[in-house]
Amino acid sequence: MDLTILYRGPLASCDYDCPYCPFAKRRDTTDQLRADRAALERFAAWASAQSADRLSLLFTPWGEGLVRSWYRRTLAELSRLPHIRRVAIQTNLSARTDWVQDADPGTLALWCTYHPGQTPYDRFLGKCHDLARRGVRFSVGVVGLPGHHEHALRLRAELPADVYLWINAAEGHSYTDEEAARWTDLDPLFPYSRHPHRSAGLPCRTGESVISVDGDGTVRRCHFVRAELGNLYDGSYRRALGPRACPKALCDCHIGYVHLETLPLYDVFAGGVLERIPAGARGVFET
Repeated sequence: MDLTILYRGPLASCDYDCPYCPFAKRRDTTDQLRADRAALERFAAWASAQSADRLSLLFTPWGEGLVRSWYRRTLAELSRLPHIRRVAIQTNLSARTDWVQDADPGTLALWCTYHPGQTPYDRFLGKCHDLARRGVRFSVGVVGLPGHHEHALRLRAELPADVYLWINAAEGHSYTDEEAARWTDLDPLFPYSRHPHRSAGLPCRTGESVISVDGDGTVRRCHFVRAELGNLYDGSYRRALGPRACPKALCDCHIGYVHLETLPLYDVFAGGVLERIPAGARGVFET
């Protein structure tokens, strides 16, 4: 079975405090960090044992995972397993990048976000160039707020030409056509992010070939639908897998709507759905 899993454990602490971030903001206690580490190690052990399946894994922590040694180690170890097709993580890239030398660059991928005001620009850009030198697949993006436009322009000019720069529509922000056009000049796929997608009753791969898993092993079709499909560790989720329509009125997050069958994004991002890397220039510009 080919299965894509979005894993989100209990980790919620982040070394940044972006005012526009919708994620949880807390300082994890020592006990909470231990619980997150134990949950991640349990999930990694399960994934390692599924040699009869082909797994693609995206880690989407509420906080920043790569500043924690157990995330770096887990990604590197999973990337070297033959039945793992892709292992990726969303990150602010604040952690060091030398750990990737222990990973298989053909399997590992990073979804990197630059947050102006949270880290020096040159430090972030330097890490991007280090990843490129090491042959790691990665995308880079920013939140499309007016004050971020100059930063995005600079990134596009100074990142390697083959690195995709994505723009996320800011939550709660409405864009005029003129504003949207400026962002689309940087990211031709920005129109997919600009407005929430109507999804009620529409076919979606989540719940069939894509699932969401939390630290306790509870399986849901995606992060945005709370109904449970079963548990990962007792295998009960498998009986619930199957095609199903979306129960939500709207889907406004890339990690959700990318799986809608009514959108062409599996073709646009062919081979790079989890790390948000289009199949190539042709895939980026034919929107």
